[in-house]
Amino acid sequence: MPFRMRPMRTAAGATILLWLLAGCSIPKEYMIQTMNPMIMDMNLSVNRNADVQLVRDALPSNLVLIDGLLTSAPGNRTLLLSAAEAYFGYTLAFVEDNDRERASGLYLKARDYAVRALVGRGPSSPAFLDQPLEEYQAALKGFGKKDVPGLYWTASCWMIWAGLNINRPEVLMAIPRIEAMLLRSVELDEGFYNGGAHAALGAFYSSRARVIGGDPDKAQAHFRRAFEISDSKILIFRYLYAQYYCYQIQDRDLFEKTLKGVIDTPVDHYPDKNFANEVAKLKARALLDKADELF
Repeated sequence: MPFRMRPMRTAAGATILLWLLAGCSIPKEYMIQTMNPMIMDMNLSVNRNADVQLVRDALPSNLVLIDGLLTSAPGNRTLLLSAAEAYFGYTLAFVEDNDRERASGLYLKARDYAVRALVGRGPSSPAFLDQPLEEYQAALKGFGKKDVPGLYWTASCWMIWAGLNINRPEVLMAIPRIEAMLLRSVELDEGFYNGGAHAALGAFYSSRARVIGGDPDKAQAHFRRAFEISDSKILIFRYLYAQYYCYQIQDRDLFEKTLKGVIDTPVDHYPDKNFANEVAKLKARALLDKADELF
């Protein structure tokens, strides 16, 4: 596979295959199962692409394609997790800063895809998240290392949704559940997604007041661990550190130093995460421009 294959090329091939399924006697769900390697390649090609505008133009058609494939194969775990990651990335990069209401809906859609990968194919599976807290915490103990991707994407999407809707009463019920899921993810495999659950916990503990679960010391510890695991190659972690932790402790020097470090990082600093890193640079520039408002 070419190193910088354009996302639309993979999407076009998958669209043709999806069209062929309509006239094929082989069960559609089985056919889509055989596409899992191509789905993973499509994910990789997007992540490796440093052309943010190209990805922005290509992703909507890919998302619609994934939705269609999941209609035919609703229990395909690889596809569900790819959908959760794709919707999360698209919303974080291109929607959240401009349309909070739309972003909230997309984050919930991503979360519900991820939780279906954890607990089943049915549309009622997100009800798992609404169990009484003690039952929910006990259920988390039943997940193992293979479930970490589902735990991570469920909690990450849910957490950002909560941050966008902090005044809604259901957010208070969600907060301990999000924390418990991220902690379980760390307990099972702290290295998944380059330490992503640690970075998420850093943002979690530094984005809220102490009375609703905030803790700057815990935030700092989790961010440091995320930086260690990722060798500081994931720029969005450093962006989150500035956005949440540096702001919470009101350290403008550290805030500006961190964001300038993100902006000055060269392309291909970590080729497998080019897209996320280039998005982090764009968001870092925008956040740095707001320094006078924040401090």
